[in-house]
Amino acid sequence: MKVFYSPDYVASGTSFDTTRKAGWIAESLAKKPIAGVELVPPEPLTVDQIAAVHDRHYVEAVHSGKPKDLAQSQGFDWDPGMWRAVAASNGGVVAAARTALKDGASGSLSSGLHHARRECGAAYCTFNGLVLAAATVIAEGAESVLIVDLDAHCGGGTHSMIEETDRIQQVDISVNAVDAYWMNHGNSLDLVRDAEKYLPTIRERLDGITRPFDLILYNAGMDPDERCQVGGLSGITAGILRRREQIVFEWAKSRKMPIAFVLAGGYSGSDLSQDELVRLHRMTIEMALK
Repeated sequence: MKVFYSPDYVASGTSFDTTRKAGWIAESLAKKPIAGVELVPPEPLTVDQIAAVHDRHYVEAVHSGKPKDLAQSQGFDWDPGMWRAVAASNGGVVAAARTALKDGASGSLSSGLHHARRECGAAYCTFNGLVLAAATVIAEGAESVLIVDLDAHCGGGTHSMIEETDRIQQVDISVNAVDAYWMNHGNSLDLVRDAEKYLPTIRERLDGITRPFDLILYNAGMDPDERCQVGGLSGITAGILRRREQIVFEWAKSRKMPIAFVLAGGYSGSDLSQDELVRLHRMTIEMALK
């Protein structure tokens, strides 16, 4: 299984889990490989490719750093490495989507995607690689794409960019109300406050999907973990998240729908070490491979 990663993913000068953990996971895979997983560098996206779904003025601001307030609208200080990082990591999402259509499953060590809007960044998300990937494969012949967003926080940026099309739909199951939105066009948002209802809600939403999709894009956030101070829900353990990954990938396989995953949220802190965070994200890779 091809998983996309380049050292450019971590080229930003800002030191934060979103801008660094892809490197931690790649290092982990080098030291302790998962048999059958191949790390592959993607082609970085160009200004024109990103401007196909984002406002060009915003894209050029991130590229050049001017105007600074727009270039930094996601919350990071701008530096020349920022463009390299987001062009590569969003290129990885596009590459994973294309590869999954051929191979059945693929992924990218990308994060910082689902809060970004068409005209600006938000909440540490610069460009919305989920929408970029979905729009790209549709332009190349796919009929429809389903985004399954299981980050702790709501994917309001994604929803704002796809709400006028029924060719891209979103199933969003969150445990934190940040970036919540009003649903329409077949999209769904569930805000789970009780850990015991987390897996049943996921199963119910997935089993309720009757329409076939050409591709699933899975935003596999690990920030619902109770140890994560940014979004975690008490009672959601690593074991529950492992079962969640099994449910998602087995469901995709049973429906014979290709699936491409990205890392999404997950943040180290006093209760969740860097090594433990890496182990959580490795679970997604392991379950996708199975």
